[in-house]
Amino acid sequence: MTQELTSPSPAPRAPETDRGSRWWRDAVIYQVYVRSFADSDGDGIGDLRGVRERLPYLRDLGVDAVWLTPFYESPQADGGYDVADYRAVDPLFGSLQDADILLRTAHDLGLRVIVDIVPNHTSDRHPWFQDPELARQRYVFRPGKGPGGELPPNDWESVFGGPAWTRTDRGDWYLHLFAPEQPDLNWDAPEVHAEFEAIMRFWLDLGVDGFRIDVAHGMIKAPGLPDIGHGRQAQLIGTQVLPFFDQDGVHAIHRTWRRLLDGYGEAHGKQVIGVAEAWAPTPERLALYVRPDELHQAFNFQFLNAPWQAGALRAVIDASIAATASVGAPTTWVLSNHDVVRHTTRLGGGLDRARAATLLMLALPGSAYLYQGEELGLPEVTDLPDEVRQDPAFFRGRRPAPAADAPAADAGDTSGQDGFRDGCRVPLPWSGERPPYGFGPGGSWLPQPADWRALTVAAQTGDPASTLELYRTALSLRRRLPGLGDGPMTWVSAPDGVLAFHRPGLLCTVNTLNRDLAFPAPGTPLLASTPVTVNDGSAVLPGDSCTWWAI
Repeated sequence: MTQELTSPSPAPRAPETDRGSRWWRDAVIYQVYVRSFADSDGDGIGDLRGVRERLPYLRDLGVDAVWLTPFYESPQADGGYDVADYRAVDPLFGSLQDADILLRTAHDLGLRVIVDIVPNHTSDRHPWFQDPELARQRYVFRPGKGPGGELPPNDWESVFGGPAWTRTDRGDWYLHLFAPEQPDLNWDAPEVHAEFEAIMRFWLDLGVDGFRIDVAHGMIKAPGLPDIGHGRQAQLIGTQVLPFFDQDGVHAIHRTWRRLLDGYGEAHGKQVIGVAEAWAPTPERLALYVRPDELHQAFNFQFLNAPWQAGALRAVIDASIAATASVGAPTTWVLSNHDVVRHTTRLGGGLDRARAATLLMLALPGSAYLYQGEELGLPEVTDLPDEVRQDPAFFRGRRPAPAADAPAADAGDTSGQDGFRDGCRVPLPWSGERPPYGFGPGGSWLPQPADWRALTVAAQTGDPASTLELYRTALSLRRRLPGLGDGPMTWVSAPDGVLAFHRPGLLCTVNTLNRDLAFPAPGTPLLASTPVTVNDGSAVLPGDSCTWWAI
């Protein structure tokens, strides 16, 4: 049931900064995966009170805003991205009062707050889906193929593996591009549009500063729901236009939301933003989501997926900046989030390479997103026992073991994601020598590695060589140096394997090779991911390193 505040009061104002209404163009925004950030009540699951109690840490880290993953009422079939009530806080995470206090506390600390909104699908426990007649108006239902309708309406596959259709007891089928518990909404229904506009106004009235739009590329499907013609469709996401993703019709929805956000901001003296989680096959198509009358930011997954090679990185950076500049938008950089392998592990090369990648990202023009724990150098946890995993793709991709003489195709469904997202969602280590490392007074919903004692916030605080202090210093410099953030960038000639570019008053060098290189010292080192040696005007750039130079 939708909750109400016991003591409603005017929504708190977001903090004003010297960047004014354009704060989002170069903001550093920290993603909080709520269930894994901090636990206040000892049930082993992070909650809103836990987040609120740790907000001073994020202020001191130097970020501008916090993005909270879903905390709405949900059966938790997909970590809260299956929403049953968009206006209620799930008791697992607290109450609406907790959300209100969190927002006020964040604003008092100078932090803005962005929340997730999930418009492509709901939970199958949502009241609309529970009503058979409403469900067939507001979700995507189709008759099946075959003499008795026993076959799915088309060949679409779920992102989590297996068919994207489930048959009902009435004999028809409903679409779910993710888990069966996440039926896709029918955005041809006016009631769906009206409901999400009302949901946005509800949370804006509570004081949020923006929305991260989950699956912002997914609400509109191609007319006729055409077959794709082959399998392993999840592997095509972000590489080509699919009939269920990145359809041009989604942009009309985003234009409506931009008008809502701008109108609300003008009426309340603040700027609230929309952020697209949009997988698009090219930087040019991604830029469509951030045209002046659409959303403010879009995650740059092309950059996230780029290999650690100078030529490939430069190509992605150039294409990304050119595409967003063509529509007057900033580029939004990201290296890790709750759906991908942490970049400490994914890039190869270990912590040195991850630290270098972060300094590169923070030196680029535009905005940047950090994922909780990357500032601690946390690696992906790759050895979680099967019995503790909760990623729905893990279970949809693994059927019972086949008979010894069964064909290889029966070994399991490999059409969707690999199902190992839990490895980047292990709860944060805050302090102490053993699990749960200060995460909360009880245990943790996923087990933490026994060797994380050196990676806790407490262990790294004050150690100038630690990754945490590197992040703190980088974010402090980024705030203080006018040449960082939004603004111009110019490439500088550099040896093979090295990237070098100017920002006003600063030069950034990145050695992507795994060996040291001599390089003419361009100025005075400000910050380096790995210590750099300078002698008589010559510098030695360590392998897998990034250095900021004052020039």
